[in-house]
This record gives sequence, structure tokens and C-alpha cells, in this order.
Amino acid sequence: MGTDLNAPLGQNRKAAAGRARLATLTPARIAGGVVAAFVLGLSLWTALAPQGPFKEPESAASQTAETGSGAQAALDAAAPAAGTDTPAQAGIRREKGRSGARIEETRTADGSIVRKFSPASRDGGGPVILDAARIGQDPRSAAFPNDDLIEVTAFGKLPVIGPDGLRPLEQYARPWSGTRGTRIAIVVGGLGLSQTGTQRAIRTLPGEVTLAFASTGNSLARWMQEARRNGHEILLQLPLEPFDDLENDPGPDTLRAGFDAKKNLDLLHRAMAKITNYTGVMNFMGGKFLSSADALEPVLRDVSGRGLLFLDDSSSAQSLSGTIAGALEMPHAFADLQLDATLSREAILRKLDELERVARRNGTAIGVASAFDESVQAIADWIQEASQRGIEIVGVAALADLDPKR
Repeated sequence: MGTDLNAPLGQNRKAAAGRARLATLTPARIAGGVVAAFVLGLSLWTALAPQGPFKEPESAASQTAETGSGAQAALDAAAPAAGTDTPAQAGIRREKGRSGARIEETRTADGSIVRKFSPASRDGGGPVILDAARIGQDPRSAAFPNDDLIEVTAFGKLPVIGPDGLRPLEQYARPWSGTRGTRIAIVVGGLGLSQTGTQRAIRTLPGEVTLAFASTGNSLARWMQEARRNGHEILLQLPLEPFDDLENDPGPDTLRAGFDAKKNLDLLHRAMAKITNYTGVMNFMGGKFLSSADALEPVLRDVSGRGLLFLDDSSSAQSLSGTIAGALEMPHAFADLQLDATLSREAILRKLDELERVARRNGTAIGVASAFDESVQAIADWIQEASQRGIEIVGVAALADLDPKR
């Protein structure tokens, strides 16, 4: 014994006896074995039992996914409940973009889940904070339409209000500062009619300028994408019947006062399907059409129902667009000045200075021009100087009467 205990560990150890000796069993050793067996058994039961005492219950989101119910909760699981007061701001409701939609969910025979979205009005009074990410479009994807705002028809893809109430007018509007300083919107139209003129306008004009594409133009989808990538808000120009049709023909597919509502709506939808990502429509000519309530009302009603604005270029003193748009409570606006009625740089610059005076007097102003080389260059040069005088150039959607009750 003494030799074994004092020898270095693992060295000079004597070989074990041929027959192993059983260790002496003592009460302490028996008690230790019982405790070890109990702990081992408890660990195995805890790991294997489906609902062990130390397991957390499944989350509500997991249970919702398994049962296929509560689609709204699944969509907004990461956000505060819609329509509830925040602790720090009692009386103010914070809502997600989808909180204005009814969502019905059905599980089919093969286990798939089909969700149906339908618009619903938001209840309750007081201020509401909406998810700002739903307003406007990420510049990286501005050239592509929001699929929720597209209706596929026999004419092609038409704009439509989304299932959560989001309008194309809001999605595709150019962001602005939100301040109430002097604001001017400049709309340059006729894009798509001339390839070189269209390219020059898109590349020369700053992104703050709104571009209007003629529905009778060429390669509109390509030009629309380039304009959106360059930051422009865009409109669609509709050919409407003028009084002097023989001298000023707006071109094929012109909406006319003598057509019935169905034919005009078919022509409207054919034009609207030429491009996407626009905030509204404006007239191209149209003195006679704009003065006919019977012809104009169905068209504006359809435009309004699709979440778009209407811009009247103010070329016709007999236009009824303001009266009808007001009755429909649709967003609309009027141009204050035609900037290039006289096609010279000096005349255009004088008109732009006049537009600035109107804006300083009224707070806002809208000018319209065509995509002539003289107009494009004069507008681009003037905007550089105007920004130094505290003028903010905004998209036309920022100046439309967005809230009809204001």
C-alpha cells in the first residue's frame, strides 16, 4: 500500500490481481447511486416528453400558422396592434398599411391557404399615424409597378386601388420636404412623340420636374422606366376632342363628346394600359370634350375610382373638370400658366419668373410646357437658380387637392 501511494502517477504501478475484488458496499455509496439514477431518469423524461414541465408553450403566431386562421395577425405580427393607443401617446392610433383591409382566409382541400382582401374603412376618431413605408416608392424599384396596384384586363394592366386602400397617386408620387414654403410644380408634356426629344428631356430635366407621356407615343414603357429611375413623377396625357378638330387633330383613339360612355371608357382603358407607375392623367387638347358634362363625368369617375388625380392644363375656359372632380371628391389640379406658348428662351424664362410670383402670392403654382428643346433647357437652367431663392420644386401630386374635404 505504502509503495503504491508514494509512487509517481502511472509509473511503477503493480499489476492488478488476477481476480478483481468487489468494492465494499456502504450506506453512503448506495444513497449516491440512487440519487444519480433519479437525476438521469428525470433528464431523459424532460427531453422526451412532448410537454415537459420546463418547456415553453408554443407562440400564438405558430398556432395561427398551423390552424390557418388569423391572417391579419400573421401579416402584422411584428408591429403594434392596429387601431390601439400607444402607451406614450394616448389618443393617437398607430396603424399598418393593411389595417384598412378585410382579410378572409380559406383552407382548400389540398391544404393550401387562400386569402381574400377587400377594402374597409378605418373606425375611430382622432389622429392616426400610418406606416410611412407604404407611401411613396423605393427609388431602387421605382421603374417597376406595385403588383397590388395593377388590374389585368383585356386592354392590359390598368391602375387600381390596392386591397389596403393604397392609391397609385400615393405610391408613385415624388417625395417632397413636407414644409409649407413656396412650392412650384412644373409639368413637361408630349413625351414619347419624339424619341430624341424624349431622351433629351429625361436626361436634362432634374428629377423634380413631372413628365407627362402622350398615350399615342412610342416606346412608352421603356421611356417610363428611364424617367422613373431618374426620379421623375409621371402623368399620362389623354387625347380629348377639341373644338377645332379639323385644324388640331389629337390623333387616333381620341375620346370624343359624341361617343357613348362605353366607347370612351374603352378608349380610356386602352390609353391607360400603355404604361404604369403614373400618379394621374391630364388632358391633351380637349376643349370640346372638357365642356361636355355627359362625356367627361364617366371618364373622371373611372379615373377617380382607380386612385389617380386629374390635371387640367387650363387651355379651355369652358372646362367642367373642376366642377365634376369636386362633385366626385377626386384629387385634381389646374395649371396656372402655359410656359412656352411663345417658343423662345427669353419668353419662357419670363413665364417662369411670372410663375414664381404666382407661387409667392398663393403659396403654390403649377406650370405646364411641352418637350421642345428650348423649353427643356430654359426650365432646367431656371430651376437651378430658383432653388437658391427658397423655391421648392415638387411633383404635381403634392399640389393636387388630395383631401376633397379641405
